Amino acid sequence: MARLRVLSVASEVFPIVKTGGLADVTGALPHALARESIDVSTLLPGYPAVREVARAATEVLALDELFGGPARVLAANSAGLDLFILDAPHLYDRFGGPYVGPDGNDWPDNAFRFAALGRVGALIGSGAVGSYRPDVIHAHDWQAGMVCAYVHYAPQRGPATILTIHNLAFAGRFAASVMPALGLPSQAYSVEGIEYYGDVSYLKAGLQFADRITTVSPTYALEIMTPESGMGFDGLLRARADRFSGILNGIDADVWDPVHDSFISATYDAAQVAKRSANAAALRRRFALDERPDALLVGIVSRLSWQKGLDLLLDALPVLVGRNLQFAVLGAGDPALEAGFTAAVAAHRGRIGVYIGYDEAVAHLMQAGSDVVLVPSRFEPCGLTQLCALRYGAIPVVSRVGGLADTIIDANEMALAAGVATGIQFAPPTSAALEAAINRAAQLFAQPAVWQRMQRNAMAADVSWDRSGTQYARLYRDALASR
Repeated sequence: MARLRVLSVASEVFPIVKTGGLADVTGALPHALARESIDVSTLLPGYPAVREVARAATEVLALDELFGGPARVLAANSAGLDLFILDAPHLYDRFGGPYVGPDGNDWPDNAFRFAALGRVGALIGSGAVGSYRPDVIHAHDWQAGMVCAYVHYAPQRGPATILTIHNLAFAGRFAASVMPALGLPSQAYSVEGIEYYGDVSYLKAGLQFADRITTVSPTYALEIMTPESGMGFDGLLRARADRFSGILNGIDADVWDPVHDSFISATYDAAQVAKRSANAAALRRRFALDERPDALLVGIVSRLSWQKGLDLLLDALPVLVGRNLQFAVLGAGDPALEAGFTAAVAAHRGRIGVYIGYDEAVAHLMQAGSDVVLVPSRFEPCGLTQLCALRYGAIPVVSRVGGLADTIIDANEMALAAGVATGIQFAPPTSAALEAAINRAAQLFAQPAVWQRMQRNAMAADVSWDRSGTQYARLYRDALASR
């Protein structure tokens, strides 16, 4: 089988720059695709963190002007990833996050920062970088969606294009006044182009023009083709349903591996789940929780937001803290939720611990030490937290939406009798349903033989990229064959 070249266009990639699960996917998928005879190079914006890995990079393309200043494309290798870095200091070399500034607001020039990423992706796709020419361009989320429009409107035929929706809620929406600067023909501002309710949407650029569209779980793919969950894109997705599919995310099984994890207190495998108690003790110390090994320890690793349903937990806490339960929360986000959890710690010391922010080492300890990992999302394209929980034998308690529904086998009577349950699902996403699900978990936790069987089932689940990597490889080849 001939090897394919794929250019992945993304706004973040682990371990170089990460704000969420998108980076984990773009960092792990290239390794899985290498086993499918596919060579992936990743185009990234030259944020300060990315420029650090560019010290030994080679300039492969120079641009006199790119949305207000000169730019270069640098080739580098870091963390086993082949990279193209868009070095445009006027767009990316600034203190703050990839998308928001120090004041917490979006960078005012995001329309140009990410149009530049798409335009340069299309240039690389056209062969502008020496002998490198990809067969396929794989764009990730709205930040890379414009590459599909630039390829579509290019005078010469370009590579096949794939868009993956990691979260439809983020449309990359900007005022129509940016259109003249984008360098697209006038007809691009239309319902058949990138126009979106009087504005422009970079996500729509991908949805409209990509040869194939994917999202990160089969159930989420079905959900977002409905008016209730489609964010205004459901009609377009239904119209392109023959080119739209859901492919589950995986996790990097080398990074998330309880047998060799240097971040946790005690390593273990499925035959040694009793060793998790040492990690539970370390987690309780880290979060200033009372030493109560008999209490069900519930971990939450999440962005604190309405989407993630963490307000539901806050509402249920007054009841739950009166039971034999403890909670460890790792996350940041909505200031009101941060304040709510901080206040809960003050009111219930020893029962609730909170770390506002994100720490990779603590995240690993959470998976290794929690009895339950709670993911109460109102909607969830895929979710990686519950996949990590499975890998570590922490029982996921999840709302029955999107990829959570696809990846967790609910511990109902039939699943328990068959010995296949891996977690607990609940619906609808309400505080009452969440409370009932945690009560179910506590009842199962009180049955050690049943609980340990669920833990072993969870750890036996295939959460790697192997199956999904094969599906992406097939999709790339099908997209090429159909052009």
